Amino acid sequence: MRIFALCLALIAPAAQAQVTETSLELVLLADASGSIDADELAFQRQGYADAMTSGPVLSAIENTLHGSIAVTYVEWATNQVQVTDWMLIDGPETAQAFAAALMTAPRSAYGSNAIGAALLEAQRLIEANDIDGFRHVIDFSGDSMGNSSGPPIVPSRDTVLAQGTTINALPILRPDNPRRAGVDLERLYAENIIGGPGAFMVTAEGRDTFAAAVQRKLFLEIAGLLPSGQDYARR
Repeated sequence: MRIFALCLALIAPAAQAQVTETSLELVLLADASGSIDADELAFQRQGYADAMTSGPVLSAIENTLHGSIAVTYVEWATNQVQVTDWMLIDGPETAQAFAAALMTAPRSAYGSNAIGAALLEAQRLIEANDIDGFRHVIDFSGDSMGNSSGPPIVPSRDTVLAQGTTINALPILRPDNPRRAGVDLERLYAENIIGGPGAFMVTAEGRDTFAAAVQRKLFLEIAGLLPSGQDYARR
């Protein structure tokens, strides 16, 4: 019995040593549903790749408590696919490695919208990894509020928030601007998706502003800041 206890005592520190500590665990949860064609999917990925390797974002990472963040990129539709594994980003080289992995992976998510399932999968990925992040954030982006399959959105969001994870959002306005079409996508995201401490939205007004919106959003998330004049999350 004493030998067994001694073995456990020796194994426990070794197991704990495998856990990587970092300042932020960030799931980039990107829309790959039927409304996103191949060109738009590549454009979205390029926007995130460029943002992650940009000077402002790298500076924000450098100035975090640990000087690093852990990131995974997930595309969602009817199914959810982890496009890049969890990667620790602590400077230009690791940021470039993330960008290269993102841009070369094949498309594997297809179908209609399943937002509730996507939020739950993002939370599962946070809980299942071997990373101990000081903060947990899901960065959700999409161009609609549809939920054709899987669990409903609001209970799924609430399940995620109950675990202490913050959900931010990047509503993407289509060319037929939802504001003019009578569908206020930003209000719907504010009421049904985002939440948690310091949650916020940054709107991509269209293709021309998408890359800038992604960079601004990543910078704010990593730095732990809020955009000015923003109608923030349910708390």
